[in-house]
Amino acid sequence: MSSSAPPVQRARSLRRVALAALTIGLAAAGVAVATRSAAAAVVDPAASYVLVNRNSGKALDVYDLATGDGAPINQYARNDGAWQQWRFLDSGGGWYRVQSVHSGKVLDLPTTADGVQLVQNTDRGDARQQFRLADSAGGHVRLINRNSGKALEVWEWSTADGARVSQYQDLDGANQQWQLARLGAGNPAPTGTPTTPPSSYPGPGAVSGATGTHDPTIVRTPAGSYIVAQTGDDIRLTTSTDRTTFREAGAAFPNGAPWTTTYTGGSRNLWAPDISYRNGQYYLYYSASTFGSNRSAIFLATSPTGASGTWTNRGLVIESTTSNNYNAIDPNLIVDDAGRWWLNFGSFWSGMQQIALNPSTGLRADSSIRLIAGRNGGAIEAPHMVKHGSFYYLWVSFDRCCQGAASTYRIMVGRSASPNGPFVDRNGTAMNSGGGTQVLAGHGSVHGPGHQAVLQDTDGDVLVYHYYADNGASRLGLNRLGYDAAGWPFVY
Repeated sequence: MSSSAPPVQRARSLRRVALAALTIGLAAAGVAVATRSAAAAVVDPAASYVLVNRNSGKALDVYDLATGDGAPINQYARNDGAWQQWRFLDSGGGWYRVQSVHSGKVLDLPTTADGVQLVQNTDRGDARQQFRLADSAGGHVRLINRNSGKALEVWEWSTADGARVSQYQDLDGANQQWQLARLGAGNPAPTGTPTTPPSSYPGPGAVSGATGTHDPTIVRTPAGSYIVAQTGDDIRLTTSTDRTTFREAGAAFPNGAPWTTTYTGGSRNLWAPDISYRNGQYYLYYSASTFGSNRSAIFLATSPTGASGTWTNRGLVIESTTSNNYNAIDPNLIVDDAGRWWLNFGSFWSGMQQIALNPSTGLRADSSIRLIAGRNGGAIEAPHMVKHGSFYYLWVSFDRCCQGAASTYRIMVGRSASPNGPFVDRNGTAMNSGGGTQVLAGHGSVHGPGHQAVLQDTDGDVLVYHYYADNGASRLGLNRLGYDAAGWPFVY
């Protein structure tokens, strides 16, 4: 090996040489040398597993909760979220495709090169996506790729969150060994998460800085920081590095959004955004309307960074007029386990609606529309849907917003096995017939909590919302979410 070789290459070569020398030396001395087992570990194709690396103690993770093809697979502190849960799909002959419960995609190694990043891709069933399980000591296994013959490992023995998972020659190092932690049904909460609701509603978690907000939505960035988008002129942005201290970050459209003024009466105030990160870019759905009117529209913008001034208008998604029985505001995007995109939206009128989106554009896919929740024209708005365990949870706000400390907003939820419903509450009442289980309402100096979003973070689920203080100011509220034995959420 030339001394001009990169340090990583030299380290890798030295590792191989050292192992080979040790084996030869032991054999020469008459010492029995144990060979690595090629036996296949037994897995249950009907079960889900978390794969925990022996060296780092961290779990195989779909980075940043991505759902798209080519998304990287890294390691992260174990939290048993759906993005850390994997199923083994039998390909025959002892080979398996390893499927993400979160995205429905399978593990894929694009080339046979050492160090190539492990990614997820649509299941094609080819050799790049097939793995066998080879036994290692202590009940661990190695995942050997059928195309390359190489083992999955945490690159360079890293123990850091976000370290990439790659392939390398099968050396049976601890960084190539994985524990298969079988999970039961559903999506277990991180260790220490309570399963019994508190006797009364807790106060919002501690936050500081730029915490005045209305209709907040939050996303975790690939770097681990946070962006909050909220109602305001040109869509107001704030950021945080720790989910506690928030800072002003300008507006999404600092030069205005003239394409929206037909619906706003000339105002620059845009409402109720929904921000997410998918396929390497940020998506922002947002509303343009005037108070009390259903002459409204939902638009889409995208950005490579999420920062002020980097957002590109992608166009109108859906509009409503006075002849419609719905109101096109309060959008929320969900991508289901099959990779289908849905936009939920609505405020008052007939209730919460859902349309299909084209994943390649983020815009409306067809003319279909379905009712997913309603109160016979009563006060319901702000739909937000997330998948947790076996269910899609539909969060909504009941009653009156925007009246300061006199607001009666409260946060409700129902669930369904399908993103299309039917959604029912704890008592089995259909949400499109007024059903909903209350999760948070006004208490003490917290008035009218609502317009909620759920952040599925690395340490568990977090409910994000606004509420009104005694002086009528609108504030940011964050509470952790637990799930009881029946899988119903509560704040703590």
